[in-house]
Amino acid sequence: MKITNYKEAQSKNNPHGVDAKKLHENNDAQVMHMLLKPGEKLKPHKTPVEVFFYVLEGTGMVQVGDEKMKVVKDDLIDSSKNILHCLFNESDNNFRVPYSFLTPILRTDFNLNKDNNDDVFWC
Repeated sequence: MKITNYKEAQSKNNPHGVDAKKLHENNDAQVMHMLLKPGEKLKPHKTPVEVFFYVLEGTGMVQVGDEKMKVVKDDLIDSSKNILHCLFNESDNNFRVPYSFLTPILRTDFNLNKDNNDDVFWC
């Protein structure tokens, strides 16, 4: 087991100039923790894979394609691959948002039709 606390993770330089920390990375996924301080925003950009964001703290604005919406703590935001997206902190408080890139995992990868998969739990 590996446990990573975002407060102890190293900040990563990025073109957005915001506090971004890598919490997890393997061949299947990458999880980052991003902190946007009041007035900070990301530059609009696209990713070649699907990404999702989860608001841990604060409120902010998220733009995905032509849609721009206010998001609050405990909101999950899906962003499809190759779609322009960005996040804005227009509030007076911190906006903490982990985000994750995932490679597609198909149910057939687990061969769920066999009876010997008692150790596989698929939600």
